[in-house]
Amino acid sequence: MRLKEPRTLSKRSILFFSIIMLAKSYFAWYYLFEDGPTWSTLFKEIPFVLIIFCLIEWFATKRKIAIYMLVNLLITVLFFSLIIYHNHFGIIATSQVFGQAKQVGAVKKSIFAVLHPQYMLIFLDIIVISLIMLSRKKAVAWKKAMSRRSNRKVVAVLFCISLVICMMNIFPNKASMNETVQAEQMGILNYEAYALLADDKEELIDSSVITQSVIDQTKGITVRSEPILNGAAKGKNLIIIQMESFQNFLVHLSIDGQEITPNMNELADSSIYFPRFFQQVGQGNTSDAEFIVNTSFYVPPDGPATEIYAPKELPSLPKLLQEQGYDTATFHTNEVDFWNRGELYRALGFDRYYDKAFFGEEDTVFYGASDEVLYTKTSAELARMNESSQPFYSHVISMSSHNPFTIPENKYQMALPERYEGTFVGNYIRAQNYADYALGQFIAELKENGVWDDSLVVLYGDHRGLPIFSLKDEDKVLLQEILGKEYTERDLINIPLIISSAGVPMASVQNQLGGQVDILPTVANLLGVPLDNHIHFGQDILNEREYNLLPQRYYLPTGSFVNNEELFLSGSGFEDGQHYTLSGDGDKPLQSTEDEFDSALKLLQLSDSYVSQLPDREIAEEE
Repeated sequence: MRLKEPRTLSKRSILFFSIIMLAKSYFAWYYLFEDGPTWSTLFKEIPFVLIIFCLIEWFATKRKIAIYMLVNLLITVLFFSLIIYHNHFGIIATSQVFGQAKQVGAVKKSIFAVLHPQYMLIFLDIIVISLIMLSRKKAVAWKKAMSRRSNRKVVAVLFCISLVICMMNIFPNKASMNETVQAEQMGILNYEAYALLADDKEELIDSSVITQSVIDQTKGITVRSEPILNGAAKGKNLIIIQMESFQNFLVHLSIDGQEITPNMNELADSSIYFPRFFQQVGQGNTSDAEFIVNTSFYVPPDGPATEIYAPKELPSLPKLLQEQGYDTATFHTNEVDFWNRGELYRALGFDRYYDKAFFGEEDTVFYGASDEVLYTKTSAELARMNESSQPFYSHVISMSSHNPFTIPENKYQMALPERYEGTFVGNYIRAQNYADYALGQFIAELKENGVWDDSLVVLYGDHRGLPIFSLKDEDKVLLQEILGKEYTERDLINIPLIISSAGVPMASVQNQLGGQVDILPTVANLLGVPLDNHIHFGQDILNEREYNLLPQRYYLPTGSFVNNEELFLSGSGFEDGQHYTLSGDGDKPLQSTEDEFDSALKLLQLSDSYVSQLPDREIAEEE
């Protein structure tokens, strides 16, 4: 009996799989771009697919369907990965990001938190086709029909037309600043291919012309010849505490009469508190914050600082303080190999680090020992270090309030209002309440063992905790309730900075603008450490108060920046960018200028050029 052939549509494999790819492209565009798919999606995605399919039609003589299915699977996995990454980080990932896939296993809880069931629909066709192939009779008939040879001349014409369309999508949009806009203008597959293959390295500025005066002039600031508070904490220990995912709106936040961060509130009220302070991290997230704070350089354009800059001899805060006789150490409860931190700490010049081997695993929360263990063991070690006549610098990295914020029940320190239970925002609030509880214990222990009075203490958030694209409608309603306005990128990157020390004027709210890059020069002034031979891109925000310019990259489009009045998000360039006033007052006139846009890009180029031309470390000798 002759097997009945499938319908005409499925007799041409190139047409059949092109329709599948078009459907998946529309699916991906729906989740990746604010306006979703349009009629132009067809012309931006299918030409790239057709180039691959034409090659299959030309060269695949056997197992053609299997090759089509393999290509289908690879593109599907790419789309799926992009959707997941965008939901968590708000950006279109590229090959540089996927190169960090080895870190996924360590943060799988965070990944699963943004893995929604509807995303799995993109694999539906693969499941259906696989089930069909399990039926031998249907599989034989379908393979026979799908394996018919296409007209080679027609395929050649289709290949050439598709190639021309791809080039027309790519080349006019190469100069776009905003990576998400660029991906939408080029098409996802064209953008990924361009990011992978293009030799688009920025031109380096000769390091001999990169001076502090050039940097300050580009930023538009004038440095005081006699800064205030210079040496106010001279000779004291330095303790810098980096709070995981801690955003500024948490400070002084109460929900139904409950203080969320009572210890942070007390510290802010009795110290120098900077509420207009902003993150500047990149792909390395927490480790990037460590890099910025310890160098006053910007993050690299194409990867985490721990990978790109760790091989360099980095000028750093630990090295500056070692020249002043300080002992230096960093404390983190995860394994030191995570995000290549071991190499970063060597490049920064820390005398030693404390990681999972020191803190153990008896009371783990997410990726290492709890903040309670971190602070208890660290305070004991700092007390031991304080017995020496030698001052110390310690960088303490908290981690228990890490995404997805679902801390164990035995760590709950508050009862959430019913409307917050089971929500992403509710989990975040509860996790940060626990982080604040553990911080309060740390402060109490440091005061009890005498370390606190001997130290300059600096505390800041490392990066955003509540990604905009991960929020459900119920989360947006709760944030509207908390903030009294819509939650935007302005709130996303706003983190606190608090500086506390006996002998330094306290109990003040400082409304000048600051970013993580400013911590090193601000601390150096308080400790009386000169920066004459240390290039830095931040400024002492206790002295240079009138103006600041904070370039952003990675989490915000390249070319974005924060100035005194607003957050600017670049578009293809400056003209089509978006403006968000820092006050939240949308009626204010636009405050950003194209000169500031150019200056922000120039500052990034200066930093990239300077660090890239630093000498490499002699790693073999160190090991």
